[in-house]
Amino acid sequence: MNKLSIGPQLRTTSVLVVYLLLLHCSRGQSKLIGPSQPIVATVGDDVILPCHLEPAVDVAGMTLAWSTSDLEPRLGFVLLSGQDMVNTKHPSYKGRTSLFTNELKHGNISLKLSKVKPADEGTYQCYVPKLNETSLVELVVGASASPVISLTEIDGDKDGVVLQCESKGWYPEPELLWLDAKGKNLSAGPTETVRGPDDLYTVSSRVTVEKKHSNNIICRVQQSNINQIRETQIHISDYFFNLQSGYSTVTVGLTVSFAVCLLLIPLLLVIFCKMQKIIRLKRRQWAENDHAAKKNLCESNTEDQICMEEEREREQLIACESEKVEDFINGNVEKKTKCKQQMRQEAENSESVKNLKEELETKKKEVEMKQAELQQLQEGNQNIEENLQTLRKKLESKNKELERIKATKFSIHDLTDPSVEEHQKKRRVAEREAASLRKQLETKIKEFKEKQVEVQQLEEEIQRMETNITELNMQLQAEINSRS
Repeated sequence: MNKLSIGPQLRTTSVLVVYLLLLHCSRGQSKLIGPSQPIVATVGDDVILPCHLEPAVDVAGMTLAWSTSDLEPRLGFVLLSGQDMVNTKHPSYKGRTSLFTNELKHGNISLKLSKVKPADEGTYQCYVPKLNETSLVELVVGASASPVISLTEIDGDKDGVVLQCESKGWYPEPELLWLDAKGKNLSAGPTETVRGPDDLYTVSSRVTVEKKHSNNIICRVQQSNINQIRETQIHISDYFFNLQSGYSTVTVGLTVSFAVCLLLIPLLLVIFCKMQKIIRLKRRQWAENDHAAKKNLCESNTEDQICMEEEREREQLIACESEKVEDFINGNVEKKTKCKQQMRQEAENSESVKNLKEELETKKKEVEMKQAELQQLQEGNQNIEENLQTLRKKLESKNKELERIKATKFSIHDLTDPSVEEHQKKRRVAEREAASLRKQLETKIKEFKEKQVEVQQLEEEIQRMETNITELNMQLQAEINSRS
């Protein structure tokens, strides 16, 4: 009977020992888990390199290390018994790396890297020496910027215009393409690439656009590794194509007219002056002869009244002739004024001035469109900012919920209770939801920053266009003045 009564006790003890052994074995089999896809970060942003143990193991008191094979010393971050070993860090990482110390007890060894640089790109290793576990994380760093198109010169040989496209602040090195309105590649010059001291690339290229091409030209800059495409479109006015053929004819015609007027005016003035002298001389001779004759007549004539009347008639005739000479001279001055007015009217109606006015109106309309686009971007940024606030509140609420779940403690006697499994399930769900919210928040923050960059670039582009309008106004006025 005693032997039989000992059997159930042995079985209970065996089950407990097996359970403890399984628990110990399961802890010893924890694996470091990293992301299955490369982590993509934008230059200047903060990024998290994920790494955690499954099943979770408290590593708060263990030695933890993050490193990359591209640097010497190779250790980028070491945590020894909870203490950050600053002296082991590579100089480029000092002040930019940190772990989530509150998450170490849950096996989360993810590394936060602040103010990402192009040189940070590479493969990182997460390492727990005590568990002899390693996980790799690949970091891809990228940066992009919108291109700017400018008109550099007019190519008279090919009857076209030369455009230049430039885009600053790319990483890795991007590709630059010229396209027409249908998306077909245009034959352009070689792409010039310059890498700055901040490791960011500036690319530029030139293309000659002929009249056979579409008036809408696109400059596209793209980088496939970071899945970024930025492009800018410009509309080429027909004025630039007609300038070569029409400018010379109009210029020659106006120049000839202007030269003829310049030659005629002095010639007419000389003729007027000579005629005036001749008329005055003749008038003086006639007056002297007539006065002498009449004087002799009056001396022989006894009637003084007749002489007085004839003297008055002579004075009236002289005054009339003087008025005719003045009217003649004034008439020629009026002709000179009309000639100048006619030349100014021809200058204003010339083809080049007309095209300048059309281009000026086109530029004004483009500025209005850009201003409307800027307003839409600013409204979009406001919506994104509101979404960010909502996501932050949700994440804060979810973190509090997760802390409450984690604060619940269970003893070893509760391990077989079904509620424990339910509790663990809720915890995993809450962690996934919190991670999802954090990812959404990071995406929104990145989108918000990109929109801010677009707003800034659009404002700069509008400013350049307004400056261009001012220059066109000055050019138009100078063109009219030079032709008049």
